[in-house]
Amino acid sequence: MQDYLMVSDWQSSGLLDTLKMERVRTILTHTYPYPHEHSRHAIIAVVVGCLFFISSDNMHTLIQKLDNNIKWWSMYACLLGFFYFFSSPFLGKTIKPSYSNFSRWYIAWILVAALYHLPSFQSMGVDLRMNLSLFLSIYISSILFLLVFHLIFIGLWYLGLVARVAGKRPEILTIVQNCAVISIACCVFYSHCGNRAAFRGRPFERTNSGWFSFWNKEEQKSPWLTKFLRVSELKNEICSSWFAPVGSASDYPLLSKWVIYGELACNGSCAGTSDEISPIYSLWATFIGLYIANYVVERSTGWALTHPLSVKEFEKLKTKQLKPDFLDMVPWYSGTSADLFKTVFDLLVSVTVFVGRFDMRMMQAAMRRVEDGAQQDDLFFNHFSDKDDMWFDFMADTGDGGNSSYSVARLLAQPSIRLRSGDKEVTLPRGNLLLIGGDLAYPNPSGSTYEKRFFRPFECALQSPSWYKADHVAVNKPELPCGISELKQYDGPQCFVIPGNHDWFDGLQTFIRYICHKSWLGGWLMPQKKSYFALQLPKGWWLFGLDLALHCDIDVYQFKFFSELIKEKVGENDSVIIMTHEPNWLLDWYWGDKTGKNVSYLICDCLKGRCKLRIAGDLHHYMRHSYVPSDKPVYVQHLLVNGCGGAFLHPTHVFSNFNNYDGTSYGSVAAYPSFEDSSRIALGNILKFRKKNWQFDFIGGIIYFILAFSMFPQCNLDHILRDDTFSGHLRSFFGTVWDAFMYLIGYSYVSLAGVLLLLAAAFAFVPTKMSRKRRLTIGILHVLAHLTAALILMLMLELGVETCIRHKLLATSGYHTLYEWYRSVESEHFPDPTGLRARIEQWTFGLYPACIKYLMSAFDIPEVMAVTRNNICKNGMESLSRGGAVIYYASVFLYFWVFSTPVVSLVFGSYLYICINWLHLHFDEAFSSLRIANYKAFTRFHIKDNGDLEVFTLAVDKVPKEWKLDPNWDAEPKLLSHLRKYPSKWSAVSSYQDPLATVRIVDHFVIERTPKSDYVENQ
Repeated sequence: MQDYLMVSDWQSSGLLDTLKMERVRTILTHTYPYPHEHSRHAIIAVVVGCLFFISSDNMHTLIQKLDNNIKWWSMYACLLGFFYFFSSPFLGKTIKPSYSNFSRWYIAWILVAALYHLPSFQSMGVDLRMNLSLFLSIYISSILFLLVFHLIFIGLWYLGLVARVAGKRPEILTIVQNCAVISIACCVFYSHCGNRAAFRGRPFERTNSGWFSFWNKEEQKSPWLTKFLRVSELKNEICSSWFAPVGSASDYPLLSKWVIYGELACNGSCAGTSDEISPIYSLWATFIGLYIANYVVERSTGWALTHPLSVKEFEKLKTKQLKPDFLDMVPWYSGTSADLFKTVFDLLVSVTVFVGRFDMRMMQAAMRRVEDGAQQDDLFFNHFSDKDDMWFDFMADTGDGGNSSYSVARLLAQPSIRLRSGDKEVTLPRGNLLLIGGDLAYPNPSGSTYEKRFFRPFECALQSPSWYKADHVAVNKPELPCGISELKQYDGPQCFVIPGNHDWFDGLQTFIRYICHKSWLGGWLMPQKKSYFALQLPKGWWLFGLDLALHCDIDVYQFKFFSELIKEKVGENDSVIIMTHEPNWLLDWYWGDKTGKNVSYLICDCLKGRCKLRIAGDLHHYMRHSYVPSDKPVYVQHLLVNGCGGAFLHPTHVFSNFNNYDGTSYGSVAAYPSFEDSSRIALGNILKFRKKNWQFDFIGGIIYFILAFSMFPQCNLDHILRDDTFSGHLRSFFGTVWDAFMYLIGYSYVSLAGVLLLLAAAFAFVPTKMSRKRRLTIGILHVLAHLTAALILMLMLELGVETCIRHKLLATSGYHTLYEWYRSVESEHFPDPTGLRARIEQWTFGLYPACIKYLMSAFDIPEVMAVTRNNICKNGMESLSRGGAVIYYASVFLYFWVFSTPVVSLVFGSYLYICINWLHLHFDEAFSSLRIANYKAFTRFHIKDNGDLEVFTLAVDKVPKEWKLDPNWDAEPKLLSHLRKYPSKWSAVSSYQDPLATVRIVDHFVIERTPKSDYVENQ
């Protein structure tokens, strides 16, 4: 028996291998979560069907109809163009309950509402009113049916009659999406194949077109082209064989006749009962049945099909298919982000309450333990000083996008990095020390942003020890691993951090909790206890980490600590590196200001030339300036900015003219990206502003509507439509725009108030480095550009409505045009001789027809707008009730918002481009809008045996967007992360894009150790 089982298992395994069940599982299932699987497969089927039926229509029909309706096709091109530019940022994004998904449904709604009033689709034999009314009817029916089905299925699961896998409840959004797909499929197939008797008496007559007569010649020459242009015969065969009427009600059992067709109520004597059943019922039932079958099989018995592997193998495969949960770059121009509003609030509170009133640095000074003058274990660390040589790293401004932050963290975590420097290959070991120069998480400091945007990428790059708990609060730091009694004995990487301006938005509370009272940043030990510190490094090198807070300067207690340390500990021939968050040498030059007086006094009067290097972040690029030899004293030899740790990119060309600091001349030695690349990248504000900042729609659309609010409606447009020449049309059009502008200035209240408020905001938005006169000039030009665009869009919308009214396409019926048309043709297209609809209305207490009526009225927005507009033009605005006015302006806003949002982004992006490249203004605003994750870098230092400091800056031009589980990491024994050869969990999907393969050196220099004679000469 045992042998038989072994043979059976072997045969089963061989059969599975032969069938390649893993490939079958991959085809039948998908990596997305369950709720989207039905919609995904159904959408593919519907799209394929649509393409087939549309392509099967006679090509002559399409071309000749295009030739005969060029005016309407031009209107289609304009309308669809606006809708495309509005929806383009959302293409390819995951369907989920968000503003992106709302915009998809919104676009589909008002686009269909506009298209079904235009004539060209009807002239091609496609009546959108019939399809739309059919869609809505089936849509409501499908939602009701599927809701009942899911309730029954969940009840069966609760009773234990179906498998436990079925216990997961479907999302309401999933049901809505599936019902939409089913309804669209029925409309597509039924409009081409169903109810064929209604179109039998309408033969198609071909007409000749002078523009496209070459098609006739090509038909005669090429039999293949003739067959291609007449594939409608194939469509007719498929319709007659696949989607033909399925018989009569007499072919079905008694129960089916009563449930589906309602014939039992007539006792078989219904007058006018059709011999053929309309295929729409059977088609809808087929799709519903496929949905139910797919759902039941997948939820009840689908475990063996979708998971043919053993549980252990499946879990292993599942782990390999995991992807990191990294966050996107912060949307700084989002009008819907709660984080940004919280950031503004925290900043206002910090500036008004903490600055000058309460300073956390004073609290730290009061709480620290004082031992023998400057030797304080809370602030001073000398455990690196005995090393023969030392490697350490510097980065700043991380915690924005997960991909960019992890790319830098992955490089920092590697045991060594091998790359080329000039003609030779160099190996750079991992730093014993990691210095982070502030701004740990964007946009505001909170537990959520610190954990998701800062800690998560570093923990994936270098994991914390297995015994460490993330919720642990460190009280007595440093908390060393077992067997290590003092910090000097620990050989793993360590991390010291200073706060940046974003970390101070909450008064440094989150920084204290997550940095000063936690022991591990991934695999980096964090010994520090306060927000500033001093490190004694080997060979006479020192590093001072200063906390500038929001004052851009150190406080008195911090100055006291460092000045006493310099006096008592720093030798005459020692060299000091000063780390701050802000590079005040660049920012003071840019803003024409003077900040950091205590820092300058510490460098010039206390260190007296011993400060060899200043490093900072805050500006998200890399730049190095070195002193130009002269007779003047040199207090700092090199000024280095590297804020490329993960945040969005900042320009470099704006700071290209910097050349002096504290009376010393400096020259630009290195810039990353280069000045030319930086200027070129700024062009993206014109081309990509809305794609990167589509949540700006919420603000931009409302602003434009307020600017044009008082201009609706425009009743006198005859002079524009009467002109015969194109130039005459343009002259009349822009003349009307000017008249609207003068009316806004002289008579408007709402729009004029909007203009004045926008002007005040534009004036305040211009950087204060400009004079008030220039700020006012720039603000006026900026507002005029937006106002002109808003008035042009207003007039284009009004002209479109006026054209449709003149051709009797709008303002012909009332507020329920579609529903009234549907009831008039209901008996022709959707016959119901048995009175089923009347019984459904009775069973639902009138809810079913009411839902259809008001759902259809939602697609009559253009009609509502046109009817109300005519009423206003004839009887004046006073004739409208308050509710009527609300309905009119709401219907106008729905379309004007779509037209205006791409334009407001284009105008604002162009403004940013002009300012950043021509005026060197808005370096922060113009590049935060682009949300560039690329161009990331960090700096690696090496204190050599002879005391010289060698500096390498390593950069990655392009950051990967997709990651996979690194198989080398997964196969390696689970040691302490800093002892592993492959310490990082994720690697790029494409090995050619992995940071380890693309990293390069962008700057390399050496700072020599200070000889004694040099110090005496400076003195």
